[in-house]
Amino acid sequence: MQDAVSSEDANSGWRGSREVWMAAAKSALLENGVDAVKIQPLASTLKLSRTSFYWFFKDRAALLDALLDDWDSSNTGALTDACKAYAETIAEAVLNVTAAFIDENAFDPRFDFAIRGWAHRSDRVKARVAVADEVRLAALQAMFTRFGFSEAEADVRARTIYLVQIGYISLQTREDLATRLARVPAYVKTFCGENPSPGEMARFSARLGAAVSA
Repeated sequence: MQDAVSSEDANSGWRGSREVWMAAAKSALLENGVDAVKIQPLASTLKLSRTSFYWFFKDRAALLDALLDDWDSSNTGALTDACKAYAETIAEAVLNVTAAFIDENAFDPRFDFAIRGWAHRSDRVKARVAVADEVRLAALQAMFTRFGFSEAEADVRARTIYLVQIGYISLQTREDLATRLARVPAYVKTFCGENPSPGEMARFSARLGAAVSA
């Protein structure tokens, strides 16, 4: 059926859209885990027919694969982009990464938590998470080596940043923005050995404030 659907038909309102189904699937995953990502319950939530699902996905497995791809693209992509972002100092580079972690529109901790929970039940997903972790760690390590750190020190500092963030996710730690911002300078000093300058903190706060309020 799917091969016969034109692009125009596939995006017609009465069938929903691929994005609508994806958003509903992600919401179900975040709220209740992968077992909640099933076609009929999603169709009921969206008030769409079950058959309309098949205009956009071959089957449930294809939807689950799309969720994994979305997670990898959004969360892993947000971190690797932050590691490559322009910075004049290593402190500013760490602030770029910190901003990505705090801005949940960039790196969504609930999405990471849900995928990691799913990984406990699926070797395939566990392997996918392991690859993503290595990609993220490699990006952080490359950030440090870019600023002259040895490979061994860059590796440890990258792991320090990343494992702290994974700890936040695993423990589902929630801090208000003011509390987290107050801790940022000390975190930066811990992670890279340098204090961020007042100007760097001002730019960081302004950028993050704009992102969070968007």
